[in-house]
Amino acid sequence: MAQNGYLFTSESVTAGHPDKLCDNISDAILDACLDVDPLARVAVETFVKGTPDSSHLILGGEITLDVAAQQPDYEDVARQTAADIGYTDLTVGMDALNCDLRQLITTQSVDIKQGVDRSDPAAQGAGDQGLMFGYATTESEAWPELAGSFMPLPALLAQRLTQRLSEGRLDGSLPWARPDGKSQVTVQYRSDGTPVSIDTVVIAIQHDDLSADHGGDEGQLSFIRQEVEQHVVRQVIPDDMLQGDWKLIVNGTGRFVLGGPRGDCGLTGRKIIVDTYGGMGRHGGGAFSGKDPSKVDRSAAYAARFAAKHVVAAHLADRCEIQLAYAIGVAEPVSVWVDTGGTGKLDDEKTAALVASNFDFRPAMIISNLNLLRPIYRVTAAGGHFGRQPTSEGHFSWERLDADIVNSLRTD
Repeated sequence: MAQNGYLFTSESVTAGHPDKLCDNISDAILDACLDVDPLARVAVETFVKGTPDSSHLILGGEITLDVAAQQPDYEDVARQTAADIGYTDLTVGMDALNCDLRQLITTQSVDIKQGVDRSDPAAQGAGDQGLMFGYATTESEAWPELAGSFMPLPALLAQRLTQRLSEGRLDGSLPWARPDGKSQVTVQYRSDGTPVSIDTVVIAIQHDDLSADHGGDEGQLSFIRQEVEQHVVRQVIPDDMLQGDWKLIVNGTGRFVLGGPRGDCGLTGRKIIVDTYGGMGRHGGGAFSGKDPSKVDRSAAYAARFAAKHVVAAHLADRCEIQLAYAIGVAEPVSVWVDTGGTGKLDDEKTAALVASNFDFRPAMIISNLNLLRPIYRVTAAGGHFGRQPTSEGHFSWERLDADIVNSLRTD
């Protein structure tokens, strides 16, 4: 327990983590479908598992494309995605190009289709019932290199650490690294909720067997720890947060050669807290990857984040959480709830009224306003869906700030 405050921890995983590998494959298939048909209906799940002498990959779900669209080669997309991440050999964890692959993909249920599609596009119904949360906070804004993210600090740093692990493997600064990896960051907070410093960083990074070059497993671990601190941790975390008696734990078992699908099976949608706010904000339970934006599990979560970020950017609150809830086939959300955790300049009911007047949470309007009918999703499958920089290609459109909306929300 931290003195005069508390500790909070969040984690992240790399694209090569078995679950994230599956998220990447599912989102790569989604992108391939949207590339040939922007109105594609896609809900794809992926499962991977390696054994000592083989690798196995299963695709399942529902895809409906326009009859004129050329169907992507789902098998090729899946294999290439896994290979791009680094899984081309059983010794690493999976041989994606030669693995056993089973495809179990059908079309969208006609019962769901009739509830979603409407002659008036603006009346498009929600693709399912459910509840979604968006969250934003000012706590990371004190550091210039983190400003603009409006994210919980532990989640933001954990995500950036895993991004850096993957970059280090690809740019040659960590040539011994393999695709699988994790990070975990524990931040010390004051009792008023202000983050102060790093308490503990935990890194798990799959690696080549370097024991012969470093005098055994102990020397290997010492080498990897030094490399991780220099090329990962100190590249990501601001120096003034790494003061005092902070701790770095790398590969806590002492060795991480066997990883990927060989070490652990993977499944789409098992890293929903990693995908969002690291446990600092709530989660409605629905995963994102492999789902087209007619599924409000994904699009409404993006819309709720977009709205919450604008509330905080407009200085209406230091943190804001928004819940949306939907009924299948119904366009208007059944409820919109706003909670500023006692940090709001206005009563939460008044803030909720401002949110309702500035944001349209009908699925078709979310899709239009955030320009979601594009192949922009695979990049979200690792590194977090929030706190990322919008790109000119349209990635992370829900992270952009609209000056007109910010000004409309301002009360000062």
